[in-house]
Amino acid sequence: MTDVRLTRRELLAMGATTTAGAVAALTPLPAHATAREDHSRALPVHESTVSLEVNGRPLVLQVDNRGSLLDVLREQLRLTGTKKGCDQGQCGACTILVDGRRINSCLTLAVMFEGASITTIEGIGTAAQAHPLQRAFVKHDGYQCGYCTPGQICSAIGALDEIERGVPSFASDDPAAMPERTEPEIRERMSGNLCRCGAYPNIVAAILESVET
Repeated sequence: MTDVRLTRRELLAMGATTTAGAVAALTPLPAHATAREDHSRALPVHESTVSLEVNGRPLVLQVDNRGSLLDVLREQLRLTGTKKGCDQGQCGACTILVDGRRINSCLTLAVMFEGASITTIEGIGTAAQAHPLQRAFVKHDGYQCGYCTPGQICSAIGALDEIERGVPSFASDDPAAMPERTEPEIRERMSGNLCRCGAYPNIVAAILESVET
């Protein structure tokens, strides 16, 4: 067998050649190869005009057809009380009321709400005249970091309205029976709103007290 021995100089030269080849492979594509990507970025944004009411105020907005209702509320109207949590409809932080019914605003497009009446946490109450739920949340420490609280309060208002209208839930063994404002009923209806601080007992207590007052 032939004995192949490399000097230190030869070994370093081989390494330099290999490195040069790797760098060449990572060299950016020429300009014409990225033309399609640049063209896709330059595509026009399609917008629509939407007339709606937000917290009692009539508005006419020009919105991106791809924009979620959550992003329009936060970025165009600066109503940042509505929070962006998971952005996938799983945490409930973005819950608002549309025509009195609760929805996850991150899962729906703003262009879908022509003529709708939208209520965010900014429209629920004020420091001078707080909503009963807001007062109950303060009393029972229904918030800690406070990030989920706007969605919790909007969702609770919607949940109590569902009970009032007789909308059934999985908390009842008899779907035909009129639901009651009980702890199991509230827990079931609020299960879509997560609290990363774990203040669930306080939240339920606040909702139940707000019904009594």
